[in-house]
Amino acid sequence: MLYLFFVNDMLKHGEIIINTESRILVPVKHYQAITGHCKRKLDENYIEGESRERKAFGLLGGLKNNSDYIVDRCFPLLKNGRQLSPYNQMMDSVLAEYAIPSETPLAKRGWVAEPGELLEKIKFMQQHNLLLLGTYHMHRVAWPDDPIRDKPTTLDTVLATDSGMLIFIISMVKVDQPVLRAFYEGNPDKEVPVIIKGFTR
Repeated sequence: MLYLFFVNDMLKHGEIIINTESRILVPVKHYQAITGHCKRKLDENYIEGESRERKAFGLLGGLKNNSDYIVDRCFPLLKNGRQLSPYNQMMDSVLAEYAIPSETPLAKRGWVAEPGELLEKIKFMQQHNLLLLGTYHMHRVAWPDDPIRDKPTTLDTVLATDSGMLIFIISMVKVDQPVLRAFYEGNPDKEVPVIIKGFTR
């Protein structure tokens, strides 16, 4: 679950418009960037200045082409502001109400985009006329009622409501078989097909 505090104040609300014909087109190099980020974090192969956590979160920038959206840039996020005030209290409150127990303690769950890093990425997208299509994050722990973990959780949906963005879920439960799916505002009933190399996932 990734929380982008204040992001809506910086963007034109409602740029992402989804209809029944919409698709998300992901060039294979960007798909590999997303899954590579996830695998690197699972392997605990951290880079300088990165939060040392087995979590992968990021932003996807892109372009609109008729009803479709094309991913043009993958922005892995390095810094987790989860423990910074006031974000820690806000996240603690949301987690306490909506999170389902997992192997990770609540105090260590969640990712808050660090404001300085987030601002840098958004400015880049604005300068290059890219839309912030949405966020991506990894699910790695299988749950009894969701063994693949390729859908948004209730918490994902709560955090994404009214964001006007797509939420991309990457299931890494089976590391050699990643699954990438996209949902408008994290709503499980508003899935948008993801096309990679001509295949729908």
